[in-house]
Amino acid sequence: MANPARVVVLPRETATLAIEEIDLPDPGPTQVIVRQFASGICHSQLHQMHRPRNSPVILGHESTGIVEKAGKAVNHVHEGDTVLVTWVPRNAVRAKALPVRATLETSHGTAQSENVFTWADRTLADEQYVVKVNPDIPTDVTAIIGCAVMTGAGAVINTAGVKRGNSVAVFGVGGVGLSAIVGARMAGANPIIAVDLDDAKLDFAERFGATHKINAAQVDPIAAIHELTPHPREFTIMKTPVAGVDFAFDCIGIKKTMEQIVPACRPGFFGVHHGGCAVLVGVPTTPVELSAIDVLINEKRFIGSIGGSCVPDRDFPKFLDWHREGDLDLDALVTKRYSIDQINEATAALESGKIAGRAILEFDHG
Repeated sequence: MANPARVVVLPRETATLAIEEIDLPDPGPTQVIVRQFASGICHSQLHQMHRPRNSPVILGHESTGIVEKAGKAVNHVHEGDTVLVTWVPRNAVRAKALPVRATLETSHGTAQSENVFTWADRTLADEQYVVKVNPDIPTDVTAIIGCAVMTGAGAVINTAGVKRGNSVAVFGVGGVGLSAIVGARMAGANPIIAVDLDDAKLDFAERFGATHKINAAQVDPIAAIHELTPHPREFTIMKTPVAGVDFAFDCIGIKKTMEQIVPACRPGFFGVHHGGCAVLVGVPTTPVELSAIDVLINEKRFIGSIGGSCVPDRDFPKFLDWHREGDLDLDALVTKRYSIDQINEATAALESGKIAGRAILEFDHG
């Protein structure tokens, strides 16, 4: 049986995206075909679009849909199941083999996904990237759980392990940063400091739980964070007063922010406890220079978080519960919607900083 799909293709030689009508192959033993309702539009795809490549690429890595066909070895989902598609294996510990990447024949040549592709009204995905969910969930805004929510909130609750009363700063309050703020609020952090260059985005961050906001275009964010987070009666090995957050999250990944999150963290209280933890969440595109002496004598940590250290089988139900209970306002987090024919407009808006929160593609199946 035919599996017609409209698929966004990134050609090898240009960053202008093409939309092609392709007949997807039937799923292999561990694959499924998912008819999609909506897909998130992530900054990670901009990185893919602008780096060199030897072949065309199919893009997108978070969506909501319904299973239309399942391979013979797939047993955790069946035809008709509602699912979330993500780029992180749903349970890598239980996986018996490496996931199969989707490969499509396009007019631009053979195109392959990195893990999955969701900028398409139908997708072909390995079963490891498909998580069964309750069929009564909203089928549009939940599309962003598979990357934005997972990456931001997961970095806070899984990678960093933020606890009640910890102080948190989040650099960059797009879709991932806002999700990190929600995660910090759910963990009981206080204060939760939003750092960005845009006052409107900072105001928006308050809606998700930011208790303080810093416009880094107007003030030195490190000094401002230290002013907000003094630690009375604590001192460093150098006998200087202690200030700074317990956790600083960089949800951007540019050189400047990567170099700001370590000094934004508090030094250790000599002989009592370690210093703060800087967590890199955004995808870096440049090298970074850190002060090794700051890390050493103040016992700070600089760590990475990929996909929020999430296990989708475990974490997605929790995020859906947050949404159902009103703790994660996905309807507010999704601020822009596009059709698949508007994909170049959507990526241009994202690249120019015009998207607050997260944008999604919505697919019309007639």
